[in-house]
Amino acid sequence: MDLALAEAQKAALMGEVPVGAVIVDPAGNVLASAGNRTRRDSDPTAHAEMLAIRQAAKFLGNDRLLGCTLYVTLEPCAMCAGALSHARVSRVIYGAPDPKSGGTDHGARVFEHSQAHHRPEVVGGISEVACSMLISDFFASLRFKD
Repeated sequence: MDLALAEAQKAALMGEVPVGAVIVDPAGNVLASAGNRTRRDSDPTAHAEMLAIRQAAKFLGNDRLLGCTLYVTLEPCAMCAGALSHARVSRVIYGAPDPKSGGTDHGARVFEHSQAHHRPEVVGGISEVACSMLISDFFASLRFKD
């Protein structure tokens, strides 16, 4: 999760919502890491999770990320949860919950639908305080800008 937090911090420095993601293989080797780039890329799908999925799949030469684990600082949204299901990621470990836009344990709960192609193990609340503080501090700084 420390690597994902570092990616989130880099994203914040670039004016992006500070979310970071890392994908590791079954042996724990880092395959991909990314931070949000929606504003930089003018791409609403450039969430950290989506970018990491693309990088890992390209690195492996396979659209299936079997046995892989995603670490992400914020609960994935419904779009990202759908992509994680399609990619067959085995585990999703997130830091801060997202009651408003989450797609795994809140909101859409994508993996609970019968249409979900694959249901990864989901673990939330890892480094939750650090992840939550990064997000809340980022949005607080926007509210207090001149």
